[in-house]
Amino acid sequence: MEPTPTLPAIRALRPAWNKGRIVGQKRPLKPKHVWAIRVRLELAENHRDLALFNMAIDSKLRGCDLVKMKVVDVMASGQIKERASVLQSKTQKPVRFEISEGTRASVEKWMEDELMVGSEYLWPGRFHERLHISTRQYARIVRDWVTSIGLEASAYGTHSMRRTKVTQIYKKTGNLRAVQLLLGHTKMDSTVRYLGVELEDALAIAEAIEI
Repeated sequence: MEPTPTLPAIRALRPAWNKGRIVGQKRPLKPKHVWAIRVRLELAENHRDLALFNMAIDSKLRGCDLVKMKVVDVMASGQIKERASVLQSKTQKPVRFEISEGTRASVEKWMEDELMVGSEYLWPGRFHERLHISTRQYARIVRDWVTSIGLEASAYGTHSMRRTKVTQIYKKTGNLRAVQLLLGHTKMDSTVRYLGVELEDALAIAEAIEI
């Protein structure tokens, strides 16, 4: 009896992991999106999320740094600071940012919540074993924000929050150096890639300058 030849295994075809998804850089929010989310959070009286949303926009921090912010980072002598500084975990270098009036007001309101009594962290976890919200939880929160105003969740993420304000700053000023400092990038190349600056953008800026 002849041995049965070994046949190659047949594997079920799985859909590509990125099928139907938008991959690559996440889009920044437009000003109308920012205001739409703010209004919804205000109407829902969701003080934690409103403070978190506003701080994410102002601070331009990576999600891993935003979730670990401490009360002392933004408060001194019982008042919310107008400017703050946070040590970036990726570069181990501090980055400074402004805290706008609206953000200060929302953080002050959040500080009155019973969850903040005695909390070291600005965004405490809801369970005792977790000192602050996780980056995964933050990502879910961002997804809820964008879907609440009818945006496609796959096109936006935590980096959308980081990019939102600097994108507007660049559009209005064309100042890459300012954006680099605000993002805490060590190299200008990183800022150029992060903003998606193209040659046409550079030429448009150059054409606007006469010497």
